[in-house]
Amino acid sequence: MSKGTLVVVGIGYVGLPVAAKFAQAGFKVIGVDIIEKKVSMINRGISPIEGNEPGLQDLVAETVKAGSFRATTDYSVIKQADYVILVVQTPFNEKSNEPYYEALRSASKSVGKHLRRGTLVIVESTVAPGTLTKIVQPILEITSGLRAGQDFLLSTAPERVMPGKLLSNLVNLDRVIGGVDDASTTAAIELYRQVAKGQLFGTDALTAEVVKTAENAYRDVQIAFANELALLCENMGVDVYKVRELVNRSPFRDMHLPGAGVGGHCLPKDSWLLAFGAKGKYVPRLITAARAINDGMPLHMSDLCEDALRQAGRQTYGSVVTVLGAAYLENSDDTRNSPALRMIRELDVLGVTAVVHDPYVRDLDGLVPLKDLGQAIRGSDCLALTTAHDQYKKLDLNWLKGLMRTPIIVDGRHVFNREECIERGFIFRGVGQRPS
Repeated sequence: MSKGTLVVVGIGYVGLPVAAKFAQAGFKVIGVDIIEKKVSMINRGISPIEGNEPGLQDLVAETVKAGSFRATTDYSVIKQADYVILVVQTPFNEKSNEPYYEALRSASKSVGKHLRRGTLVIVESTVAPGTLTKIVQPILEITSGLRAGQDFLLSTAPERVMPGKLLSNLVNLDRVIGGVDDASTTAAIELYRQVAKGQLFGTDALTAEVVKTAENAYRDVQIAFANELALLCENMGVDVYKVRELVNRSPFRDMHLPGAGVGGHCLPKDSWLLAFGAKGKYVPRLITAARAINDGMPLHMSDLCEDALRQAGRQTYGSVVTVLGAAYLENSDDTRNSPALRMIRELDVLGVTAVVHDPYVRDLDGLVPLKDLGQAIRGSDCLALTTAHDQYKKLDLNWLKGLMRTPIIVDGRHVFNREECIERGFIFRGVGQRPS
């Protein structure tokens, strides 16, 4: 027996696993999305998300076949809904560091037009503190003619998923849920208890929004420290990974890994969303510095490529760099805010031809990554590894060298062994490691 009709608006990396999991739990689930190709794939039982996502494809196929999950582009299905979960993208302006809420506003208007009395509306999208009550609530109330907390319930339940662990994190991680009133918070907690095994902590909406943006801003700052230490170690001739290993031997230390850059939908923007919540009242300094450090790592990767090419006696103009990995995260197809793209753009300024390989990604902002690794490497002057896909951890150095025009490796994820690369005749550069 159905536990009610649940509409998920936005069926991407967050919305799709949410929809499939609630369908499995006995709800009649309808996913709404403006991308017709995505809707068509789901209705054929095919997950539009590629990469290694354990269980997701099978769950989508299972729930679609059972008739408990379908997708549409028609917002009017919200008239049937007992529950509506909003999971639309909330990008930000890279120049002003302020959020773009066009998609959220548009989706909120569409929901409001069809909202019926008694429905529970939940925003899972990560938003700046104050967004639920200052943006979503007024739009829903004006377009529906109903009042939040009286005629319908309204809450936020910020997601904590990540590519590669979409279903696992949805089910197993603790959640923070905040409503515009106690009834909204309680109703949202009861709903998520149907699919979540983690603890569910109730609070007010503003606190829930701050918690989500703060937890990602905190991680961003931790990564920035690791990246800055890596830059220091490079200049002092010390291996940052050895330093990290020994630092973490001390109690209560958990130094993060440095790398080629921070990507994804969350970390590059959530610090700015947190700051935006206090706009006009306080200007953050530590968070701003951390963002600058992490944004600079793809540019540093380009500098390492340029330095290694110079050591090999090659001009950057006309050189070919093979970029290993277009996704921001290993074994994923997610290219949102990919560090690889920023590095490629910097290489292009230097006159370098970038050839991209990725086993999962079909498109990187108009660039089509090659699927044949040998084809991508043949004739290359430098390999720049930006994503630690499992495929790259098994590469034979002799095979690589035999295909390349110039044997250079620039490692942004500590996949290659520095000493072994040098022994096999490669010029080596690695984030946080001494140059060869």
